[in-house]
Amino acid sequence: MKKLLILGLMHVAFIGFSAFQTQSNAEFKFENETHDFGKIPQGKPVTFEFKFANVGTEPIIISKVESTCGCTVPKYTQAPIKPGDSGSINVTYNASAVSHFSKSVRVFSNTKTPVKSLYIKGEVTN
Repeated sequence: MKKLLILGLMHVAFIGFSAFQTQSNAEFKFENETHDFGKIPQGKPVTFEFKFANVGTEPIIISKVESTCGCTVPKYTQAPIKPGDSGSINVTYNASAVSHFSKSVRVFSNTKTPVKSLYIKGEVTN
């Protein structure tokens, strides 16, 4: 019974401590969160640059950017982005199959929105 009481108190203390953690004051402001390539030729990779500014009061640190498949390759600003500065995430899509496409990349960072999704779409033609 004593162990159960101690575990309960530890749980309450952990929740209380977590509630007092400060939220990040770094924040993205993207020019665009979706890009439509329109019709693109098969076999020719295309790239779009998602530009953003740090509108927060702390530096933005991007820890990683993941794509939904190997046909979509992101490259991003690796250095911390100071408040008021800007950065970019370039997304290249390798158009290998003729069809419509819709892909996303997830941006992991220390911002108020720690996981942000960006989208590309279009149609691959012959």
